[in-house]
Amino acid sequence: MCLIYDRASLRDLYLFSRKDFVSVSGNRIRPESALIVLCGHRFYTGDNTELPSIPYYCAQNSVKLSTKKIYIIRHGQTEFNLQNIVQGSGVDSDLNSRGRQQAEAFYQAYQHIAFDKVYTSALKRTHQSVHKFLRKGLPHDILPGLNEISWGTKEGQKVTASEDEYYHYMMKQWQLGHTSLKIEGGESPEDVVLRMKPALDHIMSRTEEKTVLVCMHGRAIRILMCMLLNYPLKSMDMFEHENLCLYLVNYTGSMFVAERYNDRDHLSALS
Repeated sequence: MCLIYDRASLRDLYLFSRKDFVSVSGNRIRPESALIVLCGHRFYTGDNTELPSIPYYCAQNSVKLSTKKIYIIRHGQTEFNLQNIVQGSGVDSDLNSRGRQQAEAFYQAYQHIAFDKVYTSALKRTHQSVHKFLRKGLPHDILPGLNEISWGTKEGQKVTASEDEYYHYMMKQWQLGHTSLKIEGGESPEDVVLRMKPALDHIMSRTEEKTVLVCMHGRAIRILMCMLLNYPLKSMDMFEHENLCLYLVNYTGSMFVAERYNDRDHLSALS
């Protein structure tokens, strides 16, 4: 998938495949020469020239990029992930051995970053995923607003054929824009926005924190990225994720810009 930015303001415009972007007429969006395209964590101008990064483009063109860097990661793998059992916010599971390896790989790749604070949800799989950062003595705020969506009566249940059918029905309804629709006994995406917004406001209000690490959950990340980049919630499934993937978001003082998208390079050495 690709994020399309206006090169003058770096305002996020569209999210769709690069193949589609190349074939799109400039009349549908903007002249191709006026765009930057983010594909995964590769960057291209509208004429298909690759850039080293958005920060490189900004440095070359005197564009101020960030007053806060937010490293957003999903927790490492749990046995529930492996066994295809629904977790949500009501199942407080531990990382399995693979999840601990993923956490270690992320730590080795990013231990040099001078994080001002670590933020996690209230669920221990997020705490365990950033354990080594916390051992360094970094300040740690636990924000329940970052918890995974509640899957209600489905939590703790193995995904059977009938459960999978219900799950895909709900995904389809949300994609159609019915984002107030709740999982049976659980939350809707709009519910998650309401309880996540105070957590986001808390993080953003700490203006002295220039670089922060946020560990949370898959569906919650999809919803958060819609909030940050001003997408409708029905678009949330475009924000793909895997265990211990990274989204790197820059806040410019007036807008959020995604610099890395579902980045898993730090996991490449794991078999």
